[in-house]
Amino acid sequence: EISLGLVGSEMCIRDSNKAVYITALLSFLFIVQGCAKMSNIDIIKSTYEGKTSQENGQNLVAHASDTITWKEADGFAYAGTYHGMNDITEHVFQKLASEWYNYTFTPQNYLSQDDTVVVYGTYSGTYIKTGKKMQARVAHIWQLKNQKITHFEQIVDSKMVFDAMQ
Repeated sequence: EISLGLVGSEMCIRDSNKAVYITALLSFLFIVQGCAKMSNIDIIKSTYEGKTSQENGQNLVAHASDTITWKEADGFAYAGTYHGMNDITEHVFQKLASEWYNYTFTPQNYLSQDDTVVVYGTYSGTYIKTGKKMQARVAHIWQLKNQKITHFEQIVDSKMVFDAMQ
């Protein structure tokens, strides 16, 4: 009996005897390589397109390398370069969660080449202290190595964000 399923982030075809009996091409793809991996673009999509923000965060943690570097744009409210998920969570995500109501990023498009994925879209949210809403255009540049996210860089129209904070 052959089954198809997910094992972690890998799509696998296996039979009950641990051998796969399919065409030569599929045999090569699944036996020699083990299992088909998620594409880089699918990994990045998983950090934006989960059913909840919590799921997006869990996907980010699952796909981030232990040495991930995260650069918030110069001139942005949370500007800086952060190393590792603890540092990123403390200096970016906790601040966004505590200072903004419904802060979201809505992806418009994904572009991928080799180990780079670029996502552009729009930030939106309401700054809690002022009650002002904002929308700002943004691009995120992701670098991956061996299906792990190693670098993130943000490019954003920070004026729109600062106007809401004043």
